[in-house]
Order: sequence, then structure tokens, then C-alpha cells
Amino acid sequence: MGVEQRVSQVLQLLLTAGVTTVAEAAFQDRLWRPGLQPLIGMADVRVVHCQVTAQTAFDRIQRRQDENSIRRAHADAYLGDHQIHAVGHHGFQLVRLGVPEIEVNTSDGYRPGLDEIVAFVNAGRSATRGYLP
Repeated sequence: MGVEQRVSQVLQLLLTAGVTTVAEAAFQDRLWRPGLQPLIGMADVRVVHCQVTAQTAFDRIQRRQDENSIRRAHADAYLGDHQIHAVGHHGFQLVRLGVPEIEVNTSDGYRPGLDEIVAFVNAGRSATRGYLP
């Protein structure tokens, strides 16, 4: 069983129990949509797509690798190659679930701002259903 399936099972468990839930990951469409689609019937799903330029993402990866030796345990050392990173960054397919989405530029703070993001997330909140932004 892949990590995507395990995460989906955990989310289903939390939502079934009525737990307000926020799931964060680099949700690539082809990997995550199959496991996330069943949650749509269980929760008021909102997707927040955080985006930066390939260069900003590369710089952040480099900084994390330089500042935190524990990062070596992650299988992302290949991201240190600028060209490989750029190809992956530009080929990333955002998860598309047919639910409300908002794109947020996180290059320097949040655009739109946090108040607008929170308002977007809370707009569909239902007292009788789970919640997965």
C-alpha cells in the first residue's frame, strides 16, 4: 500500500469521526486524486494551491538542506540539481477534484493574504459534515 492510500485512509477515519481536518502535501493529481475523491462526499473539501517560482522553490530546498542535516534522511537530494528541479517543478500537475480552489503565491508572504485564505476555507464549512481544506 502506497503512502497516498494510507493518508487517504487516515483522512477517511478522521472525517468519519467528525474531526476537523487539514491535509497538507504536494498533492500531485495522478497520485492523489483517486484517494481524495471519495472524501468529497464526506467533507466540504477546499483546495489551497500554494505556488512559487521554480527558482524560489529551489532556493528554499537548498536552504533547508544547508541548515538542517536531518534533511539528508529525505529522498530529495536529487532536488539539489537545478535543472532536474526545474523540470519537475514545471511538470507538476496540481490536484484537481472539481471542488473550490484558491491559488496562493507564497514567494514572499501570502497573496492573497491569510484573512482571505481563511475566509475561502471557511466559506463552505458545514456543521454536519467533516472538513478537509
